[in-house]
Amino acid sequence: MKFLNLIRYKNLLLIALVQFLIKYALLDPFLEATNLSITLNLFGFTILVLATLCLAAAGYIINDVYDVEIDKVNRPDRVIVGKSISEKTANTLFVVFNVVGVLLGFYLSNMVGKNGFFALFVIISALLYIYASYLKQLLLVGNLVISLLVALSLIIVGLFDLLPAMTPENKETQITFFKIILDYAFFAFIINFIREIVKDIEDIDGEYKAGFNTLPIAFGRNRAIKVVFTLSVLLVFGVVYYIITFLYSQLLVVGYFLAFIMGPLIYISIKSYTAETKKELRFISSLLKLVMLIGMLSLALYQFVLLG
Repeated sequence: MKFLNLIRYKNLLLIALVQFLIKYALLDPFLEATNLSITLNLFGFTILVLATLCLAAAGYIINDVYDVEIDKVNRPDRVIVGKSISEKTANTLFVVFNVVGVLLGFYLSNMVGKNGFFALFVIISALLYIYASYLKQLLLVGNLVISLLVALSLIIVGLFDLLPAMTPENKETQITFFKIILDYAFFAFIINFIREIVKDIEDIDGEYKAGFNTLPIAFGRNRAIKVVFTLSVLLVFGVVYYIITFLYSQLLVVGYFLAFIMGPLIYISIKSYTAETKKELRFISSLLKLVMLIGMLSLALYQFVLLG
């Protein structure tokens, strides 16, 4: 169980679920009804998911290795490295997951005939290490990088499944579906960016002791909370714009977005404005993750949007 917690198995399951939804809820159902073409069969898609999960697991491991002292201050009961699993073992696991993830990425890139895509896995691997060892200490830089990598876990499905199969005849259709994936990736980016700031506020004591320069440390806890409030309000308006622009004619889909995404986001905005305790911040962080999941589940509704 300690090993599963070290690699954040719940987060890995969430990543796999979202990639599954993009592939089998958004793309595959439209193969016969539209001019859409895809590249990955079940085997290829499985390789993509495994490569993504291996790199993500490696990222979680190295993050825990570098955060031992911070976690001793902020979450002493959840420290794993150096307690349940030795630092040497953790570093070995980090290397193994990285090597497997990059090799799977190399194999997949060659399989779809896009050798250059292999660089993407190398870049992701490098960024996760640099983030844990250095970037997360910098004002907003770490928040932006890790949020970009979260968004990339969605985009990578479109890159491998849609782009290699693009032809002059189906280009417009391929781009339409890729844009949908980009919209969801942007949503995931913003949600995760807000959540990273919330976690920085929650972890301010340990990160201050470690010499970090996060938003709450640089500008103060109260100002950082107001930033979370402002970003959450902007996200609410962004979702409203998306509903009005793309989904207005589908009452079922609009109802889903209003009840399960808009409602919780408005609640998060209100709670973030008045949040004071670590318990409240932790609740907001958990709720943001839930909203991200619910938002991703709406991918299954695009059969009604595009074929309705």
